[in-house]
Amino acid sequence: MATFRPFRAFRPKPEFAAEVAAKPYDVLNSDEAREEVKGHPLSFLHIGKPEVDLDPAVDIHDAQVYEKGRENLQKLIDDGVLFQDSEANMYLYAQTMGEHTQYGLVGCAAVEEYWNDTIKKHEFTRKDKEEDRCNHVRVTNAHTGPIFLTYPDNPEIDALVDTVRSTPATTDHLAADGIRHQTWVISDRDTIARLQQLFAAVPNLYVADGHHRSAAAAIVGRERAQANPAHSGDEEYNFYLAVVFPAAQLRIMDYNRVVKDLNGLTEEAFMASLGERFTLTPADGQVRPPRKGTFGMYMDGKWYLLEAGAALLENPDPVQRLDVAIMQNYILNPVLGIQDPRTDKRIDFIGGIRGLGELERRVDSGEMKVAFSMYPTSINELMAIADAGQVMPPKSTWFEPKLRDGLFVHFLD
Repeated sequence: MATFRPFRAFRPKPEFAAEVAAKPYDVLNSDEAREEVKGHPLSFLHIGKPEVDLDPAVDIHDAQVYEKGRENLQKLIDDGVLFQDSEANMYLYAQTMGEHTQYGLVGCAAVEEYWNDTIKKHEFTRKDKEEDRCNHVRVTNAHTGPIFLTYPDNPEIDALVDTVRSTPATTDHLAADGIRHQTWVISDRDTIARLQQLFAAVPNLYVADGHHRSAAAAIVGRERAQANPAHSGDEEYNFYLAVVFPAAQLRIMDYNRVVKDLNGLTEEAFMASLGERFTLTPADGQVRPPRKGTFGMYMDGKWYLLEAGAALLENPDPVQRLDVAIMQNYILNPVLGIQDPRTDKRIDFIGGIRGLGELERRVDSGEMKVAFSMYPTSINELMAIADAGQVMPPKSTWFEPKLRDGLFVHFLD
């Protein structure tokens, strides 16, 4: 059963929330982050990507980078930009992108439940990225960005959330990218107790986004426990910052592929190879796949609709019947020679938020030869794979909107 508990958040005073809230560390590279913080001294990127305040020649994994993050976080507190609640609360965080709004409860999940798989994962993590986030947590002594969790829909939790969101929001701002962010403080003790009871009856939570942050929180939490002779299990390091959303509210966008060349094949041979497994139909314009098992392909200024045969969609293995697996197993690997999409430099991945025009641009520029638009993985597919103890292929999911860092901070002591 899932643990989800209140905590004494450090959070921005309402008048500073819009300036503090920042994109997560892993959606911007260092140069992009440096541009983003220009004229924004309160941006939480100064904590999430503190290399923005150091010489670009400094390695982003250098010890001074993490120390700068700690200094910048402390400065926001010392300057009165961030303050700590006097009591342990839960919080509500709403994001609105276009016509879609999703409501997530903010609190702390349990480190031990990461290790015993009450919190289920669907991706492998990379050790170098784990260690980067571990060092960030160790030095800042804080979870500075929330883990994005989901759970099967629960009408009683929904009803409590509806009551909270019917009241005026504590903070409310529209970010530069057009996404609206609202937060509420849940301080009523009865409501908090009831939410904890309801989550205690939820069999599992699922990591939707933030596998490396989640792993880092669990690793550092275990380190702290082992180093504390008086460890009781109730210390703050045993819990980590999370936002939990009901599964039905989440939007997974397409995660598209572009490839540099045809692996030595002529265009005619390439098309013939595709025709062995897929039906190819020329299209008049951009192809956004209409259903599972369909793909768009763009090459030489032309779009095509690819449709997989029924046999590929009826695989009993929940991983192998994913569209991203079909793409990898029957096009990218055997035809285009991309055996490991994690490491092959001939392939790149483009989140659906950038639109199909970005696929056309990359191909038309000559940088890439062919692009594939994907039908989005569903949240039910994600949960089924996590339940089966399996992992998804690389770059299977792109969640939007992204959680902002800086709206809530959880310290480890």
